Amino acid sequence: MKQVTARGNVPQAPEQAAYRTSFAARLRRDKWLYLLLLPGLLYFLVFKYVPMWGVLLAFKNYQPFTGFWKSEWVGLEHFRLFFDNPEFFMLLRNTLLLSFYNLVFFFPAPILLALLLNEVRLAFFKRTIQTMIYVPHFISMVIVASLTYVFLTTEGGTVNELLYQYTGNKIQFLSDPAWFRPMIIVQTIWKECGWGTIIFLAALAAVDVEQYEAARIDGANRWRQIWHVTLPAIRSTIVILLILRMGSVLDNGFEQIYLMLNPLNRSVGEVFDTYVYAMGITQGAFSYSTAVGLFKSVVGVTLVLGTNWLAKKFGESGLY
Repeated sequence: MKQVTARGNVPQAPEQAAYRTSFAARLRRDKWLYLLLLPGLLYFLVFKYVPMWGVLLAFKNYQPFTGFWKSEWVGLEHFRLFFDNPEFFMLLRNTLLLSFYNLVFFFPAPILLALLLNEVRLAFFKRTIQTMIYVPHFISMVIVASLTYVFLTTEGGTVNELLYQYTGNKIQFLSDPAWFRPMIIVQTIWKECGWGTIIFLAALAAVDVEQYEAARIDGANRWRQIWHVTLPAIRSTIVILLILRMGSVLDNGFEQIYLMLNPLNRSVGEVFDTYVYAMGITQGAFSYSTAVGLFKSVVGVTLVLGTNWLAKKFGESGLY
């Protein structure tokens, strides 16, 4: 039914009338929905936006006794010191290599696991496997590091005891720099791979079964169906998660790296996260560590925007 405006008998579409509804009226009508939205808004306001004022520390020579506002403004001095630091390229190399290995080995792992689980037809067996692979996500990284130590240490570690029994040699997994990155990647895959399948399994559940039936009629086997039906159906989900993943290229996770780090593998294990902790907490260089953290954030945002632009160039929807 068409509406009439106050200026005359000009018909107005219903959606236009709804759009012109005042905010107060919409607030009264949808008050419970806005109330449900309030905790999320407060979370981002308190923990995400308000702390952003802290990035001003990167441009000040912060002294706790003089306070935040009275500390001397030094501009880009801390950034210059960071880029001139001989350890900068070591930190950049270690961080990028770990992120590259995560993209190559960890990122596809939940996709492959979700595809395998999607092929399981026995519901009880499928639910059991899903429960088993979800459990490591809820285990603290401290426990994971402890388990790694128990298995890999040369002083009675299970793996090294087996190696010694069969080969007569032991491997310094925990101190040899060559084993640090593979150890971190294996930990990440074991802990987070199962949890990462949730999104992909949800995307696979939305695939039209008629496409599989049409593929079978055309003579496609299971591998062909996965390649030509399943993967194209979840491609947009993969692209979006890849874009989001690019935002954390310089963020390898502090806790895991810190727990596995020692003086013998520091040359390959020290990353920006552990460096910020060492400079900011243990040495009290608050402004300098804030500058390093801000550098990470700027690079992350740039990579997200750049990857989103490339995704759109290749015909994907992207994030926005």
